[in-house]
Amino acid sequence: MCSIHANSAREAITKLCTLPLLAGENVGHAFVVPTVAASVDIVVHTATDRHGHRRIREIVGVPGRVEGDVVEVTDLFATRSDRLVRADGYPPHVERFESAGYQLATLLAGTADPLAGSAHRTA
Repeated sequence: MCSIHANSAREAITKLCTLPLLAGENVGHAFVVPTVAASVDIVVHTATDRHGHRRIREIVGVPGRVEGDVVEVTDLFATRSDRLVRADGYPPHVERFESAGYQLATLLAGTADPLAGSAHRTA
């Protein structure tokens, strides 16, 4: 997990792809872009609202694919009318959630017990 300053989740991915290029000619775009695409799973973008409170504005999934020189992202949650709502996308690497004991379908559906049947559940 890390943080990066950007104006959107997509801009954060672009920045992650651009910053290593500042190291010089020993690191190239052809290496950096696919590496970022394969290394990042989810980006959560926060912003300060008009009252000065930090709010989640969007959550995107990064499935690991690159189209041209652009890292593909899919909207998981987006802000609509000042509310964070579920978008159409589905997070990549479902097996990583499952190995951590999370029922991804339950989490996304918003039901009460996302850890139902997992090893993390306590009696």
